[in-house]
Amino acid sequence: MGKKKTIIFTDSGDTIIDESTQLYNNKGIVLKADFIPGADRVLKTLYDEGYRIALVADGEWDSFQNVYRENGLGHCFEEWIVSEVVGVQKPERLMFETALEKMGLKEDDKANIVMIGNNLKKDIVGANRFGIKSVWLSWSPRYFHKIENDEQRPDHIAETPEDILEIIHKIEENR
Repeated sequence: MGKKKTIIFTDSGDTIIDESTQLYNNKGIVLKADFIPGADRVLKTLYDEGYRIALVADGEWDSFQNVYRENGLGHCFEEWIVSEVVGVQKPERLMFETALEKMGLKEDDKANIVMIGNNLKKDIVGANRFGIKSVWLSWSPRYFHKIENDEQRPDHIAETPEDILEIIHKIEENR
């Protein structure tokens, strides 16, 4: 398939990886973790369909390297924007600006970018402030589920990873 117009920024923990399955070493680095059920198929499908995907996640570089090396899907990410390297966490604008820059995108491309995440206060607020579409995966029991203000209001809500696939396809069809 050809390249798609929609560009995907995605979080990792409780968006692709089930945080409750993370195994850490004594330095707090994640050594391995399991996918949220269905998330591996969704990530691989989006990649295989020609979507450009960047990991935009808070955490340690080595944790993400370990997890995605072990599960074999690290190649699905064109770029890795990790808070430990950038020096700030979402919702800070610099996380999204770094992703834009590393993917060779311009301000005009923001209309085509979708941020997928599980955290209303980090992923959704960050995307909304940056001026890109937001998709909230409400799957995780670990984070609050009450939208408290307009900045936390996602453009789309997915209950499962499969819902994300459907949302991305609809966004792409409407381009």
